[in-house]
Amino acid sequence: MGSPPAVSSPSRTATVLASGSPRRHDLLSLLGLPFQVVPADVEEVPSRGEEGRAFAERSARDKALEVAGRYPDRPVLAADTVVELDGRILGKPGSAEAAADMLRTLSGRVHQVHTGAALALRGRCTTLVDTATVRFRRLEERAIAWYVGTGEPLDKAGAYAVQGRGGLFVARVGGSPSTVIGLPLHRLEELYSHLGLNLWDLVE
Repeated sequence: MGSPPAVSSPSRTATVLASGSPRRHDLLSLLGLPFQVVPADVEEVPSRGEEGRAFAERSARDKALEVAGRYPDRPVLAADTVVELDGRILGKPGSAEAAADMLRTLSGRVHQVHTGAALALRGRCTTLVDTATVRFRRLEERAIAWYVGTGEPLDKAGAYAVQGRGGLFVARVGGSPSTVIGLPLHRLEELYSHLGLNLWDLVE
């Protein structure tokens, strides 16, 4: 028999992933980091006038602290991804029409993707924000209609998934692709070290 999946081994050293995102689940699974999924009960709404980077960081912190209240002796990892264009935050579209409008707005333009990450343990919480830039191809209405029809954009910030069918629309990514997907893997070691944890000890 093979080894059980990472999420079925909630030991004292296993990270609690405060997110139900399948994309973050897949990214952590790639590392072989033991973890348990416990989605946070936090409303993801920007404050009035809040900038994208600040919102991503605050939302990640709020999620980590909410779940850490239930698991105080376990490292709790949370993240939030914000798509921003010309200072405007593009959230998750509430309808097919809203998704199509977002895609038209992004067509042929460069936007920023901010992913905030937070790690909480024993009353402490450290955060960081990583930003990538994404250039979209110019999109024809036919392509937009097709993509919206797949249903993929409806639960994605900015109405697209770079690791899915939405990758057809991405001409260039400046920065880490994992940041655009939803968790900056290249900065996890930094995040864990801020709380005195060695990521490689946990992975190995």
